[in-house]
Amino acid sequence: MDTKVNYIDVAVGVILRDQKTYVCLRPTDKHQGGKWEFPGGKIEAGEAAELALARELMEEVAITVTQAQPLTTIEHDYGDKCVRLFVFAVTGFDGEPTGAEGQSGKWLPLADIDIADFPAANREIIEQLRTTFR
Repeated sequence: MDTKVNYIDVAVGVILRDQKTYVCLRPTDKHQGGKWEFPGGKIEAGEAAELALARELMEEVAITVTQAQPLTTIEHDYGDKCVRLFVFAVTGFDGEPTGAEGQSGKWLPLADIDIADFPAANREIIEQLRTTFR
C-alpha cells in the first residue's frame, strides 16, 4: 500500500502595500472557486519557488517582483488534493496588480481579512499576517 502523499507545489505571493494586500477571486469552476486567494500558481518540475513566484505573478496580476521574502510553507490536505504552499511576502514590485487572466482582484486592508472568505490552506497565512504586519 502506497501511503506517499503527492503534493501540488504552489508559489504564493502576499503582495503588500500600505497595510493592504492584493487578493484575487478564484473562478467558480476551479477548486475552492468563489473564494478570495493570494495570487500565485503551480511550481513547474525543477523550477525554484522564487522563479515560479515571479512567473506566476507576471502571468496572473501583471507585476514584476523586485523584492520578496519567504514568509512560510504550508502543507494542507483538502481531502481531494494536497497542496504545499511556498508563501512569499512581496514588498517590492513594478506595475500595478490587475486581474491579467480575467479574474476579479482588489486591495484588501489587512484588518478586514475574513478567514471564511479564503480557502482553508490560507488560514495560516492570514494568522501570520495579522501578527507580523500590524
